[in-house]
Amino acid sequence: MARNSSSFKLDNATLSLFQDVNTGIIISVIYMLVTAINLVGNGLSMWLLLFRTSPKTPSIIFMINLTLTDLALGTALPFQIAYQLQGYHWTLGTRTCSFVTLMFYTNMYCSILTMMAIGIDRYLGIVKPMQFRQTRKRKFNAVIGCLVMWGLVLSVLYPLMTTDLTFDIPELGITTCFDVLKKDMLPSMLAWAAFLLSMVFILFLLPFCVTTFCYVSVIRKLARDSKTAQKERAIRLAFIVLLVFTVCFAPNNILLLSHTVLRLFYKKSAYMAYKLSLCFSCLNSCIDPFIYYFASKDFRQKLRQILNLQSLSSMDLVATDHKESLYSAQCTFEGQEREHSKVSLMPTQTTE
Repeated sequence: MARNSSSFKLDNATLSLFQDVNTGIIISVIYMLVTAINLVGNGLSMWLLLFRTSPKTPSIIFMINLTLTDLALGTALPFQIAYQLQGYHWTLGTRTCSFVTLMFYTNMYCSILTMMAIGIDRYLGIVKPMQFRQTRKRKFNAVIGCLVMWGLVLSVLYPLMTTDLTFDIPELGITTCFDVLKKDMLPSMLAWAAFLLSMVFILFLLPFCVTTFCYVSVIRKLARDSKTAQKERAIRLAFIVLLVFTVCFAPNNILLLSHTVLRLFYKKSAYMAYKLSLCFSCLNSCIDPFIYYFASKDFRQKLRQILNLQSLSSMDLVATDHKESLYSAQCTFEGQEREHSKVSLMPTQTTE
């Protein structure tokens, strides 16, 4: 068990990874594109949600929380870009490394939990409308729900706040940030198991199962009804959300679990595949604003008004003060809803 970087030598496969310049450049370019689209798209989305959308329904509150996590990722990615372009060399100190890493993880798992909350909100509104209409203090519950999500994520990720996540590699003359983890980051193998399983099962797998159940139930419910254009759009959107959730978040978390098990017990590694999966997880933050546009008539109308592109179609000329949600033909109660799926950056090598 390594206590410091000078007492442990990395294997050749790991050293080769840090010397792979082409992969680092490719990942950096992808992150640059993600950052640009993220900040522009989510910045505009946040402005519309905060200042141009009223009233603030539970769905809007969840969407604001989700957009906030996307923007957090967008502001953190430039640090990762600089780190990659410098050949995996971190120069901003241990506290900044811990802060940026925590921001990445918090973004990913808060996005996943928020998507679950949106899925539950839609499930209740579409599949259980009578019970849902009787619910009181929905806005208050949504705000409390967002606070609980952040509290849960931060409690699971607490070790990242109290640990030096940098690691010196003298033979390469670099200092990594959260790419090589010391075993003594946690006091025992049991603590490592609890940390890993909490991230993968509590913060990913359980929300994924709940989200899948909710959207599959919504699709089945809408499929039994008449085929209006609005309902068909809702069904297509539900499929897209599940697809994005699966493509963006599932590979990253599965590879995180696989890599850690391989590293700890079999002296092998799946780190390169894991590193590449981070790119897919970040793409989620770019897709969200486009999902808003195609999912919500109100959001679409507000954006077109800003860009002076107001449609002359009869569908887009419906008065905006009704604040129709995506499922307004199915639900008679308030329901402006925005679709999301998001993520962030993760760790990786565990020293022997």
